[in-house]
Amino acid sequence: MTQQDWVPGIIDTAAPSGARTYDYLLGGNHNFEADRAMADQVERAVPGIRAAARLNRAFLARSVRFMMGEGIRQFLDIGSGIPTVGNVHEIAQKEDPECRVVYVDRDPIAVAHSELMLAGNDRAAMVEADMRAPDSILDHPTTRSLIDFDQPVGVLFLLVLHWVPDDADPAALVARYREQMVPGSYLAVTHMTDDIQEDKISAVAGIVRENRGAGQVFPRTRAEITALFGDFALVEPGLVPTGTWRPGGAGDIADDPEMNELSFAGVATKG
Repeated sequence: MTQQDWVPGIIDTAAPSGARTYDYLLGGNHNFEADRAMADQVERAVPGIRAAARLNRAFLARSVRFMMGEGIRQFLDIGSGIPTVGNVHEIAQKEDPECRVVYVDRDPIAVAHSELMLAGNDRAAMVEADMRAPDSILDHPTTRSLIDFDQPVGVLFLLVLHWVPDDADPAALVARYREQMVPGSYLAVTHMTDDIQEDKISAVAGIVRENRGAGQVFPRTRAEITALFGDFALVEPGLVPTGTWRPGGAGDIADDPEMNELSFAGVATKG
């Protein structure tokens, strides 16, 4: 596949994207020089950052399998990014082919590549939308065709809410999604934190600030991240460093303990 095959014409390839930088850190190919340059800067400042990115991906798999074990058969992945290995539909539909998945992202490359990947899968689809406009997602015809909000649903916000500034009230934003979820639903969140590794997170935020202009990261405290779950009940072990949420093997935890502590992870249920 040539670059022309997967790059929408509206893309400014000189400006780094959070989705494409994450893709590069995970070893993907859907990124540009500006994305790689920013990621390399971050890696020089925080050696091992690739391991932290992989931890988030491993948590995605564990959280989806956990929700499947609790009976969830439909998922809404907000800010899903550029698809790589171990996507939600691959994990869920491997266990139950009837599972339904809707991905949401505003990055045109994430959207274009997801649509290519999902061609022919009538139980998974992509919605191009901004997570900060929840009604445009929740009421989207594609969402409504696959997600029955009268039944429990698993909603994921993985490493995306730290892109929402405080003045946009991320807790109120997530509350709008929670309101749509019936009892028995689950919410999974990973979020960058400066509670433990403040120097490393400050370095990451500074590099993003220098490279991305308006697109900034806003690391938050454990208390602030906990507030995103509202009155949902966190399942054991609660909100913890990402690598320590129900690890199932060596690949779920970074060799460097500090890489486990750059973000918090949690899953909560609506009673």
